[in-house]
Amino acid sequence: MYPSKDKRKGLLSLLPALILAGAALGAAAPAAAHGDGPDGRRDHGPRASLHAQASSEVAQDTVRIMLAADLRADTQTDAAEALNTRLDTVMQQAKGHEGIEVRSGGYRIWPSTGQDGKIAEWRGRAEIILTSKDFAAASQLAADLGDRMPISGISFSVSSETRAATEQKLLVQAVDAFKTRAQALTDALGFASYRYDSIDLGGSGESVPSPMPRMMMAKAADAVAAPLEGGTETISVAVSGTIRLQPASTAAGQ
Repeated sequence: MYPSKDKRKGLLSLLPALILAGAALGAAAPAAAHGDGPDGRRDHGPRASLHAQASSEVAQDTVRIMLAADLRADTQTDAAEALNTRLDTVMQQAKGHEGIEVRSGGYRIWPSTGQDGKIAEWRGRAEIILTSKDFAAASQLAADLGDRMPISGISFSVSSETRAATEQKLLVQAVDAFKTRAQALTDALGFASYRYDSIDLGGSGESVPSPMPRMMMAKAADAVAAPLEGGTETISVAVSGTIRLQPASTAAGQ
């Protein structure tokens, strides 16, 4: 499964730091900087696989509020017209608020049958999604629109910008931890040095927004402007790779 767009952006933003980190790794093992000798003896040292990870608890700085309108009509055309009118009106009022992203969500019209199996009525549902880092402003806007499109869901997440900045810092920590483990293993086994065979960068995976409890969501739907507060998420950056342990004679180039 491919990573999400936000995750791809976050990992791509790490490339400059990863290049610098790779340079630092190479500098930490001078014996590796010259490559293999003509007889290939440096490839004869034992290999070891290592893994290091750095994590941080980050506050969820983005709220996502879903507004929904449900209605019924006698015909499919009436349902569509009524739903479109409601959606257009609310959308126009929702747009133009600084710091709040507004977009359409789900849209559906379907028939409802009676006991005789015939269509008794048509139902429609449309959604609008508000996304913002300004919790108070988003809550107030949702309350203003609630008479026509009540709140049907609230969730919190870490923004892509905050995630990318956090991963940049964690990358340095993870690389330092990897270097420490590599050197500790080299010393413990009595080798003179080590060199890098491969390095892989990993992350904590796709962010899953934290939903708001139903009881709190019901209060938010009834309140003029309910206070909203997100939780935290754990963001991690992992560095995995293999090193080649070098004996003293190899390290000296003998």
